Amino acid sequence: MSLPRAKLVRNFPGCPVEATLSYLDGKWKGVILFHLMKGTLRFNELRRKLPAVTQRMLTKQLRELEESGLVSRTVYPVVPPRVEYAMTPLGMTLKPVVDALAAWGDDYVFCSPDGRELRMASGGLHTPVAPLQAG
Repeated sequence: MSLPRAKLVRNFPGCPVEATLSYLDGKWKGVILFHLMKGTLRFNELRRKLPAVTQRMLTKQLRELEESGLVSRTVYPVVPPRVEYAMTPLGMTLKPVVDALAAWGDDYVFCSPDGRELRMASGGLHTPVAPLQAG
């Protein structure tokens, strides 16, 4: 049985694309990075920006991003505790990648109340893909 991509940290059997995707692997990691690239955010600020993610999943994804060195976590010793998340210098090197994903989405994905649809290069709409789901 092979290890999940997230567990491969030193020896990637595949190509550089697979290695890079292993750091972004997870439903919410790209979105978290997108928001943190705009500046430092507290946990609940991130939660408000991602209403469909559970607290448990957000915590898990943030921990994985921290373990990989892409995000830093700062805990302030106050009551109640204050925790802030920010991009590390290594994480900021992914900015062109995240920006490219955002630009592609702006150009080719139309979000309607009924779901997401891909825009064809000619400007028309392609068949709908799975609707956005909460949770």
